[in-house]
Amino acid sequence: MLTRLEVTGFKNLLDLQVDFGPFTCIAGANGIGKSNIFDAIEFLSYLASDSLVEASQRVRSASGTRGGDPRDLFWDGYRDHQRQITIAAEMIVPAEVEDDLGSPAKATTTFLRYEITLGYSAPEGEGSVGRLSLLGEELRHINKGEASKHLRFMHSAAKFRNAVILGQRRGGAYLSTEIRDGGTVINVHGDGGSFGRPQPRAAAKAGRTVLSTVTTNDYPTILAARREMQSWRRLALEPSALRAPDSLTDPRAIDVDGRHIAATLYRIAHEKDPVTEESRPEAVYARVAGRLSDLAGVDVDQIVVEVDPVREVFTLFLHEKGGLRLPARALSEGTLRFLALCVLLEDPSFTGLMCMEEPENGIHPANLQAMISLIQDLAIDPDFAPDEGNPFRQVIVNTHSPGVVQLCDPADLLLAEVRSYRHAEGDVTRALTLLPYRDSWRSTNHSHSFTTADVTYYVAAPVGAQLRIPLEIAG
Repeated sequence: MLTRLEVTGFKNLLDLQVDFGPFTCIAGANGIGKSNIFDAIEFLSYLASDSLVEASQRVRSASGTRGGDPRDLFWDGYRDHQRQITIAAEMIVPAEVEDDLGSPAKATTTFLRYEITLGYSAPEGEGSVGRLSLLGEELRHINKGEASKHLRFMHSAAKFRNAVILGQRRGGAYLSTEIRDGGTVINVHGDGGSFGRPQPRAAAKAGRTVLSTVTTNDYPTILAARREMQSWRRLALEPSALRAPDSLTDPRAIDVDGRHIAATLYRIAHEKDPVTEESRPEAVYARVAGRLSDLAGVDVDQIVVEVDPVREVFTLFLHEKGGLRLPARALSEGTLRFLALCVLLEDPSFTGLMCMEEPENGIHPANLQAMISLIQDLAIDPDFAPDEGNPFRQVIVNTHSPGVVQLCDPADLLLAEVRSYRHAEGDVTRALTLLPYRDSWRSTNHSHSFTTADVTYYVAAPVGAQLRIPLEIAG
């Protein structure tokens, strides 16, 4: 779980500090850079797996495309001065993970703060672009006694916090940055704390983050942080992917674009209960059908996944109460997106952070309540400990829809605005800021906040928007 994000110098995020709970809705006008927050989260996830070059090319550029000049990632990347990006993330990591060889690893502590600083190195020859350079990297623990100050959203200390904040550490950082005569060094410290000598890695020669190089259980807590960051994903459900057929050899987990709904639902339906050692596909299909029936205009009687041994494909069918039998590919885009989320809700193996942009797209206003309720139910309930019935999932959405804003608890809302910002060099520029609702858990005496009056334009119908239907009077 990503509990706090701090970003400086990334796109139009100049001094962003934001706390996250299980569910967060970021609301604001189009074109102000709300998606840059998701880009920063996604960038950290890429940095946990890929090289600096690959990570920079996978992040969405200012034009909305992938790849290109790494200066696109810096807030003023094309000006003639030294550039830096600093991103810090506080997170709860899984207590037990597997390394790249399949061996188990147990983290010493599960509440961590990761911070990375990146610079820009100019191209060395013609016909090439510059590259990102690693300037600093730190991974430190947050003591269990300090956890309540960092986890400020409403939760059960006994059932939730004590279940997810585990372990203790007497030593210093797991990753630390040191300036030596020969240059900057990233030190890798073992889980034994002060015991053992740290392993130095030269930052100047690093083509990737040091965290991304930890692939075995020799450094279990660093590996747990890496696994947590790798679980941060941007869910962008695409109609073509949602309608794509699933072969029997395809992965049985829904991809970020929505591919593999049928294969995933078949796997969930036929998994054996650990207690009874029996599968109950009818019960799983019934729960998905029941949730899908929350959509107005969708007359669901039954959902089922059938296996075609001749064509070697899975096919998901929707049976309507009137007797019509429809394959999933024949459903509307909005229904398919809702169905994909229904399947994810049934999948206890789907954990981590999920970012969604404009969940209202493709959904009729009458079905907006059902969509928001479903998305909120995907997030963990912090009044209880994580388990199969309460998977450790976190959801962040952004929207410009008045309907979504009205349906969210004010404590879950962040209002995105562009405000004037004075840079350290004295220049005044415009940057994105996120305002919490006044008197909510995010708001402090020192922070800016918004009130109901500030979002009146979201909840008030525009002038002239009343529905007018001309009536014909029979003569």
